[in-house]
Amino acid sequence: MFTPKTERIKNIAKNKQEVIKQLESIFGAKTHVYVDYANVRPWSNKLGWHIELKRLKQFLDSFDMIGSINFYNGYLAGDVRSEKEKVEAEDCKYILRTKPVKIMRFSIDASSVLPDSTVLLDQFVSRALLKKYEISTIEYLNNCFNEMNKKGTYVIEDRKCNFDVEIGVDMLLDCERNSAETFILWSGDSDFADSIEKLIGAGKKVFLFATARKVSAELSALSAKGLMIFDIQKIRDFICWKKELERKGDPNEGAPKQ
Repeated sequence: MFTPKTERIKNIAKNKQEVIKQLESIFGAKTHVYVDYANVRPWSNKLGWHIELKRLKQFLDSFDMIGSINFYNGYLAGDVRSEKEKVEAEDCKYILRTKPVKIMRFSIDASSVLPDSTVLLDQFVSRALLKKYEISTIEYLNNCFNEMNKKGTYVIEDRKCNFDVEIGVDMLLDCERNSAETFILWSGDSDFADSIEKLIGAGKKVFLFATARKVSAELSALSAKGLMIFDIQKIRDFICWKKELERKGDPNEGAPKQ
């Protein structure tokens, strides 16, 4: 049953009755939610709007069959955005799971690299793709490294912190304990395919809450086995930043096929 947690949610719901009915059907039995935030956060580039953690939690809390809302996100000490997200998730009473973000450093020093060498490109481009490149392409890319060196850049940093294993294990443990009948995964990552297939095989209902073209081919293929996809654009007004509420457009446009 849907019981709005705030007056704002109640007012928005007046014009979203079909969506609320659909969600009441999805959350019709004991439900657990798993938010892979590192996967979800970049969706704002595609959506053109941002998910506010407080609004999302309030909205999900409005459905009485949702038993837990698990939130997975890496933490980078000293990073303003990372620290803000951690505090916000804690304040909103998500079940927070976090771990340090790994900082990986890759040398792009091309000073002793031959023009047709792939020694630097091997760090960034798959071997299968490199084999398809013409020599001229490799030479061009190595020249790009040289140009970056001239500007003083010799190292590139990348950040890595995924929770695929943790989320997959948590879902399967909840399944084994029979603590939920419906599993809601906010992600589109192909690494969850095996866990989702096991959940479906155990007779559980599994939904991906995602956005168009952000669901991997491996997960899309599981639709034939019972995986269902709910496009989060349908609930945009409930969960987006306040300043984006007045944005026009069809929230269902480009929705994934169910």
